[in-house]
Amino acid sequence: MEKQLQIHLFEEGTDPARIDRMTGNLRRELLQLEVDDVEALPAEEVPAGARAFGAMEIGALLVTLGQSATAVRQVAAVLHGWWSRFQEARPSMRLTMDGDVLEISEASPDQVTEAFEAFIAKHSTVGA
Repeated sequence: MEKQLQIHLFEEGTDPARIDRMTGNLRRELLQLEVDDVEALPAEEVPAGARAFGAMEIGALLVTLGQSATAVRQVAAVLHGWWSRFQEARPSMRLTMDGDVLEISEASPDQVTEAFEAFIAKHSTVGA
């Protein structure tokens, strides 16, 4: 069974169009990786309290990782780099894989690096 990673982006008090643009930019970056697919998360999978627009959730992506042993590490590197490019107000992220949740909000760059490394170690198939 292929692994899937859900990505939810949040930014308190921001325009939904901004979140939609950020999500689109992130999706384009993720599609450059060795993943099977990156698509908008359908609204029926929207967590309680999240905003939805039409049939898709704003700020949510579903990444199908495929068979690449390094896909989790690659995706985490892109997410970390993307998040790091925001100088002022960085968006919050929630990553969900295999029931495990990583939330990043108001963290230092070092804390984010540590959190991503722990997430990668838990979900990477390298050496498995």
